[in-house]
Amino acid sequence: MNYLPLSEHKKAWIFKRSDLPISESDAQAIKPMTEARATLLWKEQISKQVDHPDFFRKGDWPFSIETWSAQGNWEEVWDSEQADMPEELLTHLNWQDNTVVYYCNDQQSIIETTWAVFKRCWKNFLFMDDGALLIAKKRNEVAQFMANGTYRYGTKP
Repeated sequence: MNYLPLSEHKKAWIFKRSDLPISESDAQAIKPMTEARATLLWKEQISKQVDHPDFFRKGDWPFSIETWSAQGNWEEVWDSEQADMPEELLTHLNWQDNTVVYYCNDQQSIIETTWAVFKRCWKNFLFMDDGALLIAKKRNEVAQFMANGTYRYGTKP
């Protein structure tokens, strides 16, 4: 088994908020990975050296300054009535709606969904903003969300 029921995710409450409701079909498409599956994906796609974004170091693509091309503030948009992610991010992450994406909090906590679902539910996901990386299957564009309300985006090597 590669996934846990969403209700078993340690932060399932972020997807059950009455002020940020999500549809039942979107909830079914939000698939937290088991720790074993998350660890495998983390080591293959992000870092063989560290288990959390706080500890990236030389040799990890997220640590490299060349990975990142721009930054912005997600919190201002998150706090507003605007439903869409910041336009700059949407432009950079120009993926098809059915693209599989991974929201990577740390080596043991990764959620898989589609780009369409992530775009609709991004405010829910960003309750987990401690350096979380957003990557996509077979795509090089990436974004990272910081707890201080900023994001950065770029292209992984």
